Amino acid sequence: MKHRYIKAIAATGLGLAMAMANAALAQDNQKDLKVGFMGVLSGVQAALGQDSYDGFMLYLKNNGGKLGNRHIDVIKVDAQLKPVVGVQLAKRLIDKDGVPIIVGVTFSNVMLAVHSPITKKEVFLIGTNAGPSQIAGKECSPYFFSTSYQNDQKAESMGSYAKSKGYKRIITMVPNYQSGFDFVTGFKRYYQSPLLDEIYTPLNQQDFSAELAKIASEKPDAIYVFYPGGLGVNFLRQYQQAGLLGKIPVLSTSTTDAINLPAQRESALGVITSPVWGPDLDNAANKKFVAEFEKEYKRIPSDFAAQSYDGAQLLDSAIKKVNGNVQDKAAFMAALKQADFSSVRGDFKFGNNNFPIQDLSVFEVVKDAQDRFTLKKIATPLKAQQDAYHNDCAMQ
Repeated sequence: MKHRYIKAIAATGLGLAMAMANAALAQDNQKDLKVGFMGVLSGVQAALGQDSYDGFMLYLKNNGGKLGNRHIDVIKVDAQLKPVVGVQLAKRLIDKDGVPIIVGVTFSNVMLAVHSPITKKEVFLIGTNAGPSQIAGKECSPYFFSTSYQNDQKAESMGSYAKSKGYKRIITMVPNYQSGFDFVTGFKRYYQSPLLDEIYTPLNQQDFSAELAKIASEKPDAIYVFYPGGLGVNFLRQYQQAGLLGKIPVLSTSTTDAINLPAQRESALGVITSPVWGPDLDNAANKKFVAEFEKEYKRIPSDFAAQSYDGAQLLDSAIKKVNGNVQDKAAFMAALKQADFSSVRGDFKFGNNNFPIQDLSVFEVVKDAQDRFTLKKIATPLKAQQDAYHNDCAMQ
């Protein structure tokens, strides 16, 4: 009889403890969910990080400030294009602010620095731009998900396009850092012919006169360039001033986009580029996004904004699936993996390394009906493309 009494007390105590734990969890899920947003938000490349932030916040605003029915407290930090600053900020977001999720990261040098410190703490990192090859391959993590691309992918579509055009003599020209290396590698993988030359410039170089003189003397069939943000404005202006625009075709990645085009204007007309997204993609989700963005910010969105908007959609769907309980990391991870949302780029799913499998298109810089400079899709060289490094990732 005594033993039965003790068991009854124990069962009652266990039930009470479980009820208290569930009540505490329910109460915790009523609190604002902290999300860190990291981008380059100052300096010459600030527009890239700002457009990413604007895309994320647009979805959040139009969703009542919630993701997955939880109110969101976004903590915005500026990595300043400096890896050491990115690491310091990541540690502060995790240790001081207690964020379970960090979103963004504009440049690959910062992503390479912060990826491990974030994911090894079992904090979820939703990358909305930078996609260096290392984290798609051997350094992949189940706590990392990309709503953008693996760096090589955009270059692969341009390499395939260049091959289809029959260009035989091509010079590549990119900044001397990880994204530059990845873009040249991706371009060569599908171009499949020897390059006439490869030119690498310091990341913050603004004057390209020496390199342009070399291009003029070598007279390639085309050039392939990657100069994001303010670098792309300077490069194309100088290319036009050198008398090369219209003579030597420009194939590009992340050099002409909605951020740069208002400043590049005629110097970008006819340039071919290969983002993973464009404003004229014909699907309902994209039409809604573009209309919302133009109404809110009075400008055409860029791929940086589109990728972050998708990042917010991904989080909304996954947080909803776990009823707001992101502390259940296994369940939240599985929910993210499902990618159960309507992407602005159309078909979207994750590969084994949590990078997108997606169509890769090519766009031309044109003027729209409102006389604005924008991008028009002209081809889709690669369909349902998975990145080249996924086999090096141990995840299944």
